[in-house]
Amino acid sequence: MRVDCEVDLVKLAGDYTDIDSVRVTCSRCAHSTESFGTTERSIKRCLVLLREECPEDESNFYVCDEAD
Repeated sequence: MRVDCEVDLVKLAGDYTDIDSVRVTCSRCAHSTESFGTTERSIKRCLVLLREECPEDESNFYVCDEAD
């Protein structure tokens, strides 16, 4: 199933300072994943993590406008 996700810019704690990062949230169950960086690669990594970590044990295809 194709599932739309929301991307938010966040700050994650690094070793010495906060790092600009992304949080991607599933529109179906509200599960979210985070990755350092704000590039398309970081967003795609979060989308893959959502598939791997799905709390409903589903094999969805996660997408968002920012990763097109």
